[in-house]
Amino acid sequence: MANQKDAIARIIFLNGTSSSGKTRVAGELRKLLPDTFCYFASDQLASTGFRAVKTTPDERNRFFDGFHKSIAAFAFAGNDMIVEHIIEEQLWSEELRALLDPFDVFRVAIHAPLDILQEREIQRGDRTIGEAEYHLRTHDFCHYDFEVRNTATPTDTAHAIHQAWLAR
Repeated sequence: MANQKDAIARIIFLNGTSSSGKTRVAGELRKLLPDTFCYFASDQLASTGFRAVKTTPDERNRFFDGFHKSIAAFAFAGNDMIVEHIIEEQLWSEELRALLDPFDVFRVAIHAPLDILQEREIQRGDRTIGEAEYHLRTHDFCHYDFEVRNTATPTDTAHAIHQAWLAR
């Protein structure tokens, strides 16, 4: 099975609360990787207007169900990926583990202190204040191959992740 995983696709899965710096770290990480890695995040779909304008709980569930399945679909097509996400529920964690089991997945926790998260949230201006703190529970749902505290520059954090990925 290990050879099959190596042959299909590699996924570096970044999970962390809103405003933890995942997007910037992912951008820096792509520069360090020796091969072409696609970048995929639910925010990409939301920012292009893909999500329904009136978000109901059912629509939101359908959106994330499709997002999770699309990660696997891109990987089955042979795409190496950096995936950025906030795993909001235990069920999501379990579903993603099952969907991504055939692949070489390196799961990374992106942590940041609450005061930094709150400051970033205010600076961004596109998040509901308190969202980052609410999403801190994401780490309760997941098991990781590597955990990093994103208090340095995104480049330094990406270097730490890259070194851990190479050493696995």
